[in-house]
Amino acid sequence: MLQTLSFQPAARPAVVSKAAKGDAEYLRLTPNGATAWVADPAMATAFDSMREAARMALRLPAVERAFGMPLDIELETYDHAHAHAH
Repeated sequence: MLQTLSFQPAARPAVVSKAAKGDAEYLRLTPNGATAWVADPAMATAFDSMREAARMALRLPAVERAFGMPLDIELETYDHAHAHAH
Protein backbone atom coordinates (compact mmCIF):
# COMPACT_ATOMS: atom_id res chain seq x y z
CA MET A 1 0.00 0.00 0.00
CA LEU A 2 1.36 3.40 -0.98
CA GLN A 3 1.33 6.23 1.46
CA THR A 4 1.20 9.80 0.36
CA LEU A 5 3.56 12.12 2.08
CA SER A 6 2.51 15.69 2.14
CA PHE A 7 5.32 18.18 2.16
CA GLN A 8 4.63 21.11 4.44
CA PRO A 9 7.34 23.76 4.22
CA ALA A 10 8.20 25.38 7.53
CA ALA A 11 6.45 28.66 8.11
CA ARG A 12 8.81 31.54 7.47
CA PRO A 13 7.86 34.98 8.74
CA ALA A 14 7.67 37.54 5.96
CA VAL A 15 7.02 41.22 5.34
CA VAL A 16 5.54 43.21 2.49
CA SER A 17 8.18 45.33 0.76
CA LYS A 18 8.30 47.91 -2.02
CA ALA A 19 11.09 49.94 -3.59
CA ALA A 20 11.29 53.60 -2.59
CA LYS A 21 13.96 56.05 -3.74
CA GLY A 22 16.74 53.46 -3.93
CA ASP A 23 15.83 51.78 -0.64
CA ALA A 24 13.01 49.53 0.44
CA GLU A 25 9.96 50.37 2.49
CA TYR A 26 7.94 47.90 4.50
CA LEU A 27 4.25 47.69 5.21
CA ARG A 28 3.04 48.35 8.72
CA LEU A 29 -0.62 47.79 9.51
CA THR A 30 -1.86 50.18 12.17
CA PRO A 31 -4.29 49.05 14.90
CA ASN A 32 -7.21 50.62 13.00
CA GLY A 33 -6.27 48.72 9.82
CA ALA A 34 -4.65 51.60 7.94
CA THR A 35 -1.44 51.02 6.04
CA ALA A 36 1.80 52.88 6.60
CA TRP A 37 5.25 52.42 5.04
CA VAL A 38 8.33 52.27 7.27
CA ALA A 39 12.05 52.15 6.43
CA ASP A 40 13.02 49.56 9.05
CA PRO A 41 11.79 45.99 8.46
CA ALA A 42 11.83 45.40 12.23
CA MET A 43 9.00 47.95 12.50
CA ALA A 44 6.93 46.31 9.75
CA THR A 45 4.02 43.97 10.26
CA ALA A 46 5.36 40.41 10.23
CA PHE A 47 3.13 37.90 8.49
CA ASP A 48 3.21 34.21 9.42
CA SER A 49 4.37 33.10 6.00
CA MET A 50 5.47 34.21 2.55
CA ARG A 51 2.05 33.18 1.32
CA GLU A 52 0.29 35.58 3.70
CA ALA A 53 2.70 38.44 2.88
CA ALA A 54 2.27 37.88 -0.85
CA ARG A 55 -1.51 37.76 -0.41
CA MET A 56 -1.43 41.13 1.38
CA ALA A 57 0.86 42.61 -1.29
CA LEU A 58 -1.64 41.60 -3.96
CA ARG A 59 -4.43 43.41 -2.09
CA LEU A 60 -2.59 46.74 -2.30
CA PRO A 61 -3.13 49.14 -5.21
CA ALA A 62 -1.12 48.16 -8.29
CA VAL A 63 0.87 51.41 -8.16
CA GLU A 64 2.44 50.21 -4.88
CA ARG A 65 4.22 47.33 -6.67
CA ALA A 66 4.77 45.50 -3.39
CA PHE A 67 6.04 41.97 -2.81
CA GLY A 68 6.25 39.45 0.02
CA MET A 69 9.83 39.04 1.25
CA PRO A 70 11.35 36.78 3.93
CA LEU A 71 11.71 38.78 7.14
CA ASP A 72 15.09 37.34 8.14
CA ILE A 73 16.69 38.29 4.82
CA GLU A 74 15.23 41.80 4.91
CA LEU A 75 16.48 42.32 8.48
CA GLU A 76 19.96 41.10 7.56
CA THR A 77 20.10 43.30 4.46
CA TYR A 78 18.88 46.34 6.38
CA ASP A 79 21.35 45.80 9.24
CA HIS A 80 24.24 45.26 6.81
CA ALA A 81 23.43 48.37 4.75
CA HIS A 82 23.04 50.60 7.78
CA ALA A 83 26.14 49.28 9.56
CA HIS A 84 28.27 50.40 6.59
CA ALA A 85 26.45 53.70 6.18
CA HIS A 86 27.59 55.05 9.55
